Amino acid sequence: MEKVEYITKKGLEILKQKIKKLENIERQKISIQIAEARDKGDLSENAEYDAIKEVQQLLEINIAKLKKKLFNSRVIDGKKIDKNRVSILSTVKIQNIKNKKEQIYTLVPEGEANLKYGKISINTPISIGLLGKKIGEISYIKLPNNMILSYKILEIIFNE
Repeated sequence: MEKVEYITKKGLEILKQKIKKLENIERQKISIQIAEARDKGDLSENAEYDAIKEVQQLLEINIAKLKKKLFNSRVIDGKKIDKNRVSILSTVKIQNIKNKKEQIYTLVPEGEANLKYGKISINTPISIGLLGKKIGEISYIKLPNNMILSYKILEIIFNE
């Protein structure tokens, strides 16, 4: 049985667009390159032809992986999420108990994480430690290096 992967509506659209681009644009480009390489003569000694065929094979593998991901994806239903607790799609403002610094993170599905924008995967130690907490609660988070961080939940904003 394949692992179900949760995804946002926006993430689903991005995934569909990526597949469409690979199938309709990149495949076409590679077909043209194959035809051009084929026109250069003897295929048994044509390194360019061999290289582009390998690129084509990698493209098809990538398309297959993305289609499998699409098939196994389930869009997150924001109506079923408890908005009083930290959960997937929550933006949470936390304060480090030790140094009093505040941070803001949005908990997103694995494939949509982007630390530059404060979006962290639901599978990270910080997310796992924050899940289910309410405003005012303290979360103790054990990092892979066995260090323990403690954060107070200051605010929870739900993003759909």
